[in-house]
Amino acid sequence: MEKEKYHHLLQYGFLLLITILSVFVVMKSSKALLLEESKKMFFTHMKEGETKVYERVLEEFIPLKELENQDEKSVIFMNHMVGAFVPTRAYVKENASQKTELIIGESKVPDYFLEGEETYSEEAKQQLEEDEKIAASTKKTAVSYTKKQLTDFEFLKQNFYVVDSTTTITKKELNGEKLLNKDLSIKKNTQEKDKPVILIYHTHGSETFADSRPGKKEDTVIGVGDELARILEEKYGYQVYHDRTVYDMINGKLDRNRAYNQAGKGLEKNLKKYPSIQVVIDLHRDGVGSKTRLVTNINGKKTAKIMFFNGISRTAKNGDIAYLKNPNKEGNLAFSLQLQLAANERYGDFTRKIYIKGYRYNMHYKERSLLAECGAQTNTVEEVKNAMEPFADILNQVLKE
Repeated sequence: MEKEKYHHLLQYGFLLLITILSVFVVMKSSKALLLEESKKMFFTHMKEGETKVYERVLEEFIPLKELENQDEKSVIFMNHMVGAFVPTRAYVKENASQKTELIIGESKVPDYFLEGEETYSEEAKQQLEEDEKIAASTKKTAVSYTKKQLTDFEFLKQNFYVVDSTTTITKKELNGEKLLNKDLSIKKNTQEKDKPVILIYHTHGSETFADSRPGKKEDTVIGVGDELARILEEKYGYQVYHDRTVYDMINGKLDRNRAYNQAGKGLEKNLKKYPSIQVVIDLHRDGVGSKTRLVTNINGKKTAKIMFFNGISRTAKNGDIAYLKNPNKEGNLAFSLQLQLAANERYGDFTRKIYIKGYRYNMHYKERSLLAECGAQTNTVEEVKNAMEPFADILNQVLKE
């Protein structure tokens, strides 16, 4: 059976390649006809039920519709095709030998193709819940660590991280001495208003809180981003650009899986427009059990806890994900760890453990890229906005010269 599946997948891969070459050959013909004929050729060899899966794969990775308004130059065209075809080949290669359900017959494109929500494995959920129970029963005061502890791989992993069961992290990556000695300071650039150094955006801009008012953007994570931007500018003197786009609303519908693709396009546009940007912060809120409350007390205010999230482009089953390369992974890990230490030293239990998962989450654009889960759906808007004061403080501690 496995051999038969592998054979079918190779057939589909070959058909896809033929489709690409055929499209290239007839490039100068009518684009409307081109789209229809390509799909017809590809789907003729498929069983009923499989076409929906591959139609979405085709739209996602062979974006023919997007080519309608582009210049018909072969280089541009083939760049699209090659960049699109590689992930499909990687999926076939890595999964054909697995004794698991393959994409054939599934009702949707597998998560492997898309960077979805920051979901947790069951083991990780249990660990996070246990950590919160311990934190609730024993108030954690400000704490510092010895150099010996911070350069011990097992100590770091146990005390600072939750590693999702779908991925792994190595001693080489979690080299405490190297990560903590990395200089992440930046110049504030207080004079030039049109040259921001910090970008705040929201892949899941529609996320709300326990008492959010319907239709009020200021009560979503975007409103929380407004508050962080205000404090960083007014109190610490950083030039900040806040992208308030709701990337998880696509064609009027909520789509959190494709949101990372949409946000990536927005990121590239903003980084091109503002090359001065050195820090990129993707602000989210977490999703937890209805009885879980991520709250601490800082300076007499009920304050939501935050959690940093790192993607390392690796699955435990198949190893490094070749087409999700991240040249800034070391910088990403250094940034979150240095922020975590600053938070521990200044605010005790303000931050939860750093979460490690296998995808990339658009963190490859800058080494000072950060995904932060600020509170959860059970927190109030006020609690989460209160968290932006200590969050801005620890950011300044790491970024200041």
